[in-house]
Amino acid sequence: MADTVVISGGTVALGDGSAPIPNGQVVITDGRVVAAGDIRMKLPAGTRVIDATGKWVTPGIVAGFSRLGLVDVDAVDQTNDTSSDGPFSAALDVATAINPNAAPVAINRAEGITRAVVAPSAGKSIFAGQGALIDTAADADPVTRARLFQYVELGEQGAGQAGGSRTAAHVLLRNALREAQQVAGGGGSSRADSGRSAGGAGSDPVIANPNESRSYEARRNQDVLLTRFDALALVPVVRGRQILAVHVERAADLRQVIALKREFPALRLVIVGADEGWTVASELAAANIPVIASALSDLPAQFENLAATQSNIGRMRAAGVRVAIGTVNDDESRMAFRARYYAGNLVGLTRVPRASGLSWGEALKAITSAPAEVLGLTDIGSLTPGKRGDVVIWNGDPLDNMSAAEMVMIDGVEQPLVTRQTRLRDRYRDLERGALPEAYRH
Repeated sequence: MADTVVISGGTVALGDGSAPIPNGQVVITDGRVVAAGDIRMKLPAGTRVIDATGKWVTPGIVAGFSRLGLVDVDAVDQTNDTSSDGPFSAALDVATAINPNAAPVAINRAEGITRAVVAPSAGKSIFAGQGALIDTAADADPVTRARLFQYVELGEQGAGQAGGSRTAAHVLLRNALREAQQVAGGGGSSRADSGRSAGGAGSDPVIANPNESRSYEARRNQDVLLTRFDALALVPVVRGRQILAVHVERAADLRQVIALKREFPALRLVIVGADEGWTVASELAAANIPVIASALSDLPAQFENLAATQSNIGRMRAAGVRVAIGTVNDDESRMAFRARYYAGNLVGLTRVPRASGLSWGEALKAITSAPAEVLGLTDIGSLTPGKRGDVVIWNGDPLDNMSAAEMVMIDGVEQPLVTRQTRLRDRYRDLERGALPEAYRH
């Protein structure tokens, strides 16, 4: 018999941009959403029914940009796997370093984060490597989709890593993409790419024939800047089988990324950051390039985001740009859960004269189904039939800072909400004064 769970009586928000539905119902069978909304279904005997009367029920929050699971302590190199100064760049794969026992994973799970986009940081190359989608479940298998995208730094940071100028970063980028095209066009490339095709972009780069490897190396001239593994890792990018996520903020840099699409038509581009995106919103929409943006970045902290404004996402959305919220350069190793606070602030902006925000439904979408859609993921992010059973029951409006998650389900399985912080709270809050260390007894 199928394992069915029904959450009944709560205010149900689907995460697809629509308004919340009072007294709704969510039905999950075998870890997948069967139905949700204003429904009443005949349920099989033995169905577990969860009374959510007075609560809110939403899809799990999807962290649109994070480094969750890659860091325990930033300053302790042994616990920080965000970047590498080693010989490889594009071939790096964060999936091999994700630690499901890292304290921030449980903290974000308890805050309603059920999936997270995890990106590497750039080391000494503009190419940071390949990012993944993970879940935050309390088990040993966190990776939902490895090698989901290739991450590259342009703008100010990319210029620094390329030697001090944006021109150098663009030369490096184009050189790498053309080398990948060369690899893809030769005998070695075809085999290498076909080696990936069995598992999509998630397979290891493989040159099946050793002689093929030698001939490939012989064809490479002395000017190549990529290792063989890095060049092979970019083949799915130039063939459009793997997303190229590009971090830029300045309007001029955004236009250069848009121009890449004309030069390399197969690229599946996603822009990360885009603090000045509102100034080129119509161009982004026309190019059909989606954006993962910080929600409330509004200070000219660097020269590349002088036009930052809290109305950025609202204005891009109004212009037709597909936008998701991510914690970009915002303590992304630990604080991905801030996304729902930011979404709530975007709702508040709709009440501010001359500001642009999002409706409540669009704001929830920006932290649930929108990150999934931006990255081409079809089975997470909303409560529509067929999606994974990632569901959160809240004690109030999930976009209100004062609300908290009371139950989190991932793939239909209820998750523990215990964290290191809650253990410390429970350990020390009821101590008798005499049991405290000497320094705290008086």
